[in-house]
Amino acid sequence: MIDQFGRRVEYLRVSVTDKCNLRCIYCMPLEGLTWLKRDELLNYEEIETVVRTMAGMGLRRVRITGGEPLIRRDLPDLIRKISAIPEIEDLSLSTNAVLLADQAQDLRDAGIQRLNISLDSLQQDRVDEIARRPGSFPKIFEGLEAAERVGFAPIKVNVVLIRGRNDDEIEDFARITKERPWHVRFIEVMPTGSNLDLSANSFVSCQEALTRVRAIDQLEPVDGPFGNGPADYYRFPDAPGTVGVITPMSHNYCHRCNRMRLTASGQLRPCLFGEIETNLRDHLRAGRDLRPLIEETLQIKPERHYLVQGSEIGSGGLVALSQTGG
Repeated sequence: MIDQFGRRVEYLRVSVTDKCNLRCIYCMPLEGLTWLKRDELLNYEEIETVVRTMAGMGLRRVRITGGEPLIRRDLPDLIRKISAIPEIEDLSLSTNAVLLADQAQDLRDAGIQRLNISLDSLQQDRVDEIARRPGSFPKIFEGLEAAERVGFAPIKVNVVLIRGRNDDEIEDFARITKERPWHVRFIEVMPTGSNLDLSANSFVSCQEALTRVRAIDQLEPVDGPFGNGPADYYRFPDAPGTVGVITPMSHNYCHRCNRMRLTASGQLRPCLFGEIETNLRDHLRAGRDLRPLIEETLQIKPERHYLVQGSEIGSGGLVALSQTGG
């Protein structure tokens, strides 16, 4: 699958739910959203059909996302369906890890190969403040321990940088990579309708983070762990882990975008932001061929996003990142 700008698209992020058990300040309003109704969600057979169709067109990598995907019932059933598609070479999952401890082994047995885990602070009170769900911190670390115990590798730890909330922990996160095989990725806040004040007043660039990390020890660019994303990686001498940066605001990386997104309601989006999406769900339920729609969506994939820090411009009216799978 080649778009109009010559980018090869072989990666699909599949959102299985718009709901989440946290209310992170950079992602979702405290009161939540108007949730999708059950019949608006794609069922597992429908998701499998979309993935299988795209696999026949060149799709090779799939990531399961949400909202929080682990709140969707019987998720291993879907994972087994996707992992059985011969063309799919890589199947991964993003989670906040609150529910991971009890599901890690089942997910691995079903076919998940890699995990991305959100962890925005190493301090319990700060996790509670950012996630706005007290008691999450110990569950997240139980999930991380379970992930290591059942053999998930690499484990990528995503840290959204927020000035005044967790930016004084940049060095602490980086030092973890000297001791544990974690791949810590610092991520710049992306503006949505519910976080404009945060985006405008609490933004921390990844370049600032790297400058501070380099003061700890020598830091060399490396290829980093296997994956699909836009991170640039660095490593301390002889460290088992890496430090990564994802820079959607300070350094646009859209020229190497290799992905599309399938929302929980069956909309195929060629970009996380903007207003372009194609309704696959209704065509799927009408028994129509999805390939022409997928090809059309691929050819209208925009060259880049047009986000503006602290503004709704370019966000396509998104209130929360969970609406499109993040």
